[in-house]
Amino acid sequence: MPSLSPASVVAALRAAGCVFAEDEARLILSAARTPDELAAMVDRRVTGLPLEHVVGWAEFRGLRIAVEPGVFVPRRRTEFLVEQALAQAPDASVVVDLCCGSGAVGAALADALDGVELHAADIDPAATRCAARNIAPYGGHVHTGDLFTALPAALRGHVDILAANVPYVPTDEVGLLPAEARDHEPLVALDGGTDGLDILREVATGARAWLAPGGCLLVETSERQLPAAVRAFTSAGLETRSAYSEELYANVVIGVREVGVGVVGA
Repeated sequence: MPSLSPASVVAALRAAGCVFAEDEARLILSAARTPDELAAMVDRRVTGLPLEHVVGWAEFRGLRIAVEPGVFVPRRRTEFLVEQALAQAPDASVVVDLCCGSGAVGAALADALDGVELHAADIDPAATRCAARNIAPYGGHVHTGDLFTALPAALRGHVDILAANVPYVPTDEVGLLPAEARDHEPLVALDGGTDGLDILREVATGARAWLAPGGCLLVETSERQLPAAVRAFTSAGLETRSAYSEELYANVVIGVREVGVGVVGA
């Protein structure tokens, strides 16, 4: 089979509606090992598969994160959550990436921190299989299960950074998402319930029992949901603030367990 030329790859992607056709073509051309593989990758992209699933990885804070079909693709805006976590807890020694997806957040935190104990958890076995690949270089531990029930009991009261990139799309709005997300990413990673905050509230309610004194919980949310998300954190007994990145259009809620305050049942 004759090899596609760079110009023909760009033309095919542009005809399919890819806004950054030239950039995507460069990535696909560099990833394809044979002419047949190149043709197959272009075909998958043209039919709507996310670029990251086509090439098998996504860039996240300078790391190449493996992304498999059916696994949530890490968004660049979530880099802001990592930045906020590092600013809040620069000396963290125990990190948990809850609702980890590909494990991008955990990998980025472990890459920036020296010798942390890293745990990543997700309810989706496809996600935890993928995350295992991405956090293995940092000696990370992967757990499959529903939120905190997936974590080892020994972590209770010892987590310095609890990063939870929870799903926060309201159920009625999932159908309005771009087809790349709606058709190729797991619903469990997108649907946050009626107002999009069901999982966020559950995580906020349970977080204090797992956080070390001074430990922090960080969750990404939308601007519209921010006031309700802050209330959920405050109601859960966390010292709460929010942060916004204009560049990334990202909103993060940060809740801190007070130093010297015990947790009932911990």
